Amino acid sequence: MPDTKPRRFWLLSIFSAAAAALLSACKSGLGLGGLPPPGQMPPAAPSGVTGPIAGNQGSARSSSATSPRAYREDGASHLYGLNAGRIYKGRMPPLLYAVGVLNVEIDRVGRVTRLDWMRAPRHAPEVIAEIERTIRQASPFPAPVRLGKVVYTDTWLWHKSGKFQLDTLTEGQD
Repeated sequence: MPDTKPRRFWLLSIFSAAAAALLSACKSGLGLGGLPPPGQMPPAAPSGVTGPIAGNQGSARSSSATSPRAYREDGASHLYGLNAGRIYKGRMPPLLYAVGVLNVEIDRVGRVTRLDWMRAPRHAPEVIAEIERTIRQASPFPAPVRLGKVVYTDTWLWHKSGKFQLDTLTEGQD
């Protein structure tokens, strides 16, 4: 009769390793196949869409900008991608309803942490509120991986129709 101790030892070792792997997967919050459980899956982006992609902890996109001025383009592109229908097309008219200059602080994962008006359009409080709402809803922004966190400044050019351009990506003004 063959000795069954080595076989039992290997079976016990394999069973222990499988149990440890299963326990490890449970602790990490990942399900089978290394994916999050179905209720925790981030929403899938529609195919063919370029622009911001939200992740669980911040933006899934990252910015390689090395200065706040360089990051400003990433922030403006991000806002344009989310608000394509609200962007004023073509050159802005000579008289605008409102112009505002705003500092936006972005943390290391792309979340908006602070808004600070340098020049608020005080005659149009509804524009101030709308710009702040638009920026907060656009969070998370591209993560400023090379800067850690960033404070960038942009100028909002607001038309009376409610459409806008950012100075960074403006098509000019008549």
